[in-house]
Amino acid sequence: MSSIRHPRRTWFGPGTVARLKEEAEFLRARRALFFTDKGVRGAGVAGKALAPLKAAGVDIAIYDDCPAEPAIADLEKAHAQFKGERPDLVVGVGGGSSMDIAKSIAGILANGGAPRDYLGVELLPKPSIPAILVPTTSGTGAEATPNAIFSVPEQGVKLAIVSTYIIPWAAIVDPDLTLTVPQKVTAASGVDALTHCLESFVNPNSHPLSELYSVRGMELIAGALRKVCRDGSDLQARSDMALGSHYGGVCLAGAGAGAIHALAYPLGSRFHIPHGVSNSLMFSHVMKWNFEAAPAKFARISRILGERTEGLGEREAAGLSVGAVERLCRDCGVPTRLSEVGVPAHVIPELAEAAFKTQQRLLGFNPRKLTQEDIEAIYRAAA
Repeated sequence: MSSIRHPRRTWFGPGTVARLKEEAEFLRARRALFFTDKGVRGAGVAGKALAPLKAAGVDIAIYDDCPAEPAIADLEKAHAQFKGERPDLVVGVGGGSSMDIAKSIAGILANGGAPRDYLGVELLPKPSIPAILVPTTSGTGAEATPNAIFSVPEQGVKLAIVSTYIIPWAAIVDPDLTLTVPQKVTAASGVDALTHCLESFVNPNSHPLSELYSVRGMELIAGALRKVCRDGSDLQARSDMALGSHYGGVCLAGAGAGAIHALAYPLGSRFHIPHGVSNSLMFSHVMKWNFEAAPAKFARISRILGERTEGLGEREAAGLSVGAVERLCRDCGVPTRLSEVGVPAHVIPELAEAAFKTQQRLLGFNPRKLTQEDIEAIYRAAA
């Protein structure tokens, strides 16, 4: 049996941020909470989303203190400010952090309780306040997923609120909003999007519906990421990345991630490494461990990434995908070794223990079963 979850409505294309007016009017929204970050607001990007809401006559409370890598305390801070509110609409404009905080607040305000009550899978008992999410980077696909990720420093891990109820009412994917994203963020976010598509494709939970998005997402990102890292003003490449990233979110919702993410989360939590970079550090090393468990799929990935596989056996063709990803990361200036970001080798056993003990949900989605010793070996290979 196959199923896929996604927003009720998705708008895609340059200029579609203006559709916020139409959506707000459809929902008869009078009061909205608006989540973003200071960088997006300062660059004028948030203003492009505020204008159509104001045109719809919506009274807006703006929260612009969403950090790049949110901790559970950041969600608690936002919740403390608005816990007495009952808005008609919640809007998140920005990267994954702003969108994760927005959709979490939409769920918590509708259900009561505290943010930590909902860390886990399907713990929200009833639907959220309608949320509209507007990404300004091409990476997380958070505008389409049932997940919101937060670090929990006292445990040294990242944990998630996972609920079908926090999939937003609508997603507005406007490539124009990504044109000013810096090259480093573009590159790391793009690699993150590729991991979503790839991991959901090789995931044992993958199915024909999710694979439509996984495969097309990989094709779009493989064709556009180098281009957009060279020239951020290339609107066609930005559009392909935005759509590929969105597809990554949809296929995550349909199938899930895997060990790349499971091993990346302890890095992000302990060393405050941006999520896309954490994934790039693990990407090719986990693939090297996995490709023999799903050779036909990894051979297809090799071809999507531009490798010539004519005349090769399936296993050999599959193995080419590892080098293809390594080169893509290097070409885009994204690190692939722990030493490049200052992670010392002596912490590897602790990272392996954290990944194994706290990320069993994601490890269960991996095509190859991993023990704690296997995870430690992968971290050491990435050192």
